[in-house]
Amino acid sequence: MKRFLIALQFLTILPIRIRREIKQEDFGKSLLYFPLIGMLLGLLLAATASLFSFLPNLVRGAVILIASIIITGGIHLDGFADTCDGFYGRNPKEKILNIMRDSRIGVMGVIGIVCLLLFKFTLIVNIPQNILWKSLIMMTVFARWSLVLACYVSNYARKEGKAKYFIKYVGKKEVLIGGLFTLVISLLLMKITGFILFILSIIPVFLFISYAKKKIDGMTGDTIGATSEIAEAGMLFFALCCY
Repeated sequence: MKRFLIALQFLTILPIRIRREIKQEDFGKSLLYFPLIGMLLGLLLAATASLFSFLPNLVRGAVILIASIIITGGIHLDGFADTCDGFYGRNPKEKILNIMRDSRIGVMGVIGIVCLLLFKFTLIVNIPQNILWKSLIMMTVFARWSLVLACYVSNYARKEGKAKYFIKYVGKKEVLIGGLFTLVISLLLMKITGFILFILSIIPVFLFISYAKKKIDGMTGDTIGATSEIAEAGMLFFALCCY
């Protein structure tokens, strides 16, 4: 239960208080529950889509997008913005890490967020209504599993930081069980199409992880957050393409 609460605390804005002692390895092992938290987030977004189905399509799409930001506190958007700032140009690793650690957002960060949100909004409003709720659930489950995958296949690019223990203590169990859970959800919701979406959506995630390794020799909390945003956009894009 403690590790589930860590995952819930990290991925949502819920005011979770954990009274038991938290060990370093608990952070990495809490990744097991990330896809489950993703499913809960997806159900909330699906409920939002249903609740506001009476609104014009563009307005409903905006509500869904805003809801997705509110319930997560925009934590991954922040990481995506910092990543855009840091990765822009041909700076050496240390300068990139310094730029990403700066609390101020730069021009490329603003441009990145605007482009990302515009892209996601356009996808949401164009996905057929009868599969939108399924796409939203698959999106959030897959994106949270992509965080587990990013942590497992990468080293931590800094000496110290919040994400260090997620990367250090994640194991095959968290990746495989999370991946199986994500695949089962995909199959239950969309059958063979869900399997195809799962495979296709891995491609941009792996490409970004490889790019991050090339730029900074691993991952940071910011690039892990960016991985989630890329995974969400990828899942929505391929869902639209398949239908």
